[in-house]
Amino acid sequence: MRDSKSIEALVRLIEDPDETIYGHVRDELMNCGSSVIPILESSWEIDDYGLMFQSRIETLIQEIQFSEIKKDLEMWIASPAKDLLTGALIISRYQYPNLLEDELHREIQAIRKDIWLEMSDDQTAYEKVRVFNKIFYGKYQFTGNSKDYHSPLNSCINKVIQTKKGNPLSLCVLYSIIARSLDMPIYGVNLPNHFILTYLDEDQMISFIDPENKFGNLFYINAFSKGGMFEAEEIRTFLKGLNKPELREYFEPCSNSAIVIRMLTNLINSLQQVGNIEKVNELLTLRELFDLDV
Repeated sequence: MRDSKSIEALVRLIEDPDETIYGHVRDELMNCGSSVIPILESSWEIDDYGLMFQSRIETLIQEIQFSEIKKDLEMWIASPAKDLLTGALIISRYQYPNLLEDELHREIQAIRKDIWLEMSDDQTAYEKVRVFNKIFYGKYQFTGNSKDYHSPLNSCINKVIQTKKGNPLSLCVLYSIIARSLDMPIYGVNLPNHFILTYLDEDQMISFIDPENKFGNLFYINAFSKGGMFEAEEIRTFLKGLNKPELREYFEPCSNSAIVIRMLTNLINSLQQVGNIEKVNELLTLRELFDLDV
């Protein structure tokens, strides 16, 4: 680990016109990781070494930030837990490198607490979801962002919490994170062209009521439409309209890896629409990390 003086000495060499020297300096600073970013930012503001110096610093900061995101995602993929909130925050940090995660955790906890205060053990699953919806959509006014459906902001959980708007996937992610912290067995279902939630039948009550229920779900939840509850038949109708087969994966919970992959895919599609090819290529690199996830 280099000390600050040796890092500052390297930073002064960034303006060297010799590409070999600059390449060595770049590699050394990249190896230091995100700890050098404040020094680079300070030098960009204070030192007047010209446009090449500033351009190289900007590029270096972006490369270091991307390298850190890639490393964090690799660690997340390798983790047995694959915590959903952690994965969602990694995606958010790609767009917002200076994201204040502690602040977001506090905001999520505040929503959770307000829901918890109105819940009790004797409530049914339906009643608990109605309480959840009353606080989540009523008090906090979360809503589907139908006016700007393809905005990149919809893929970043920090902006969803800030604006109270999101796409089906991001709203489902936030809904599920909070619900599971309240011991509600609510998980994501990866439908084509849509994303929904399912409330699992953990107590196996539905098997006594409906022996034809193949998937172990009490009901489904549309987070994009104020938490509306519905049955599997609506999924069958939806799939029929798309000419899609009734695969089990369209009725059962998907993995957290599948959710993060879809978040990356949504962000890729959003940035393709605005022509940001550089970021699209970086996100494709991140998505390819899951090819090794077995």
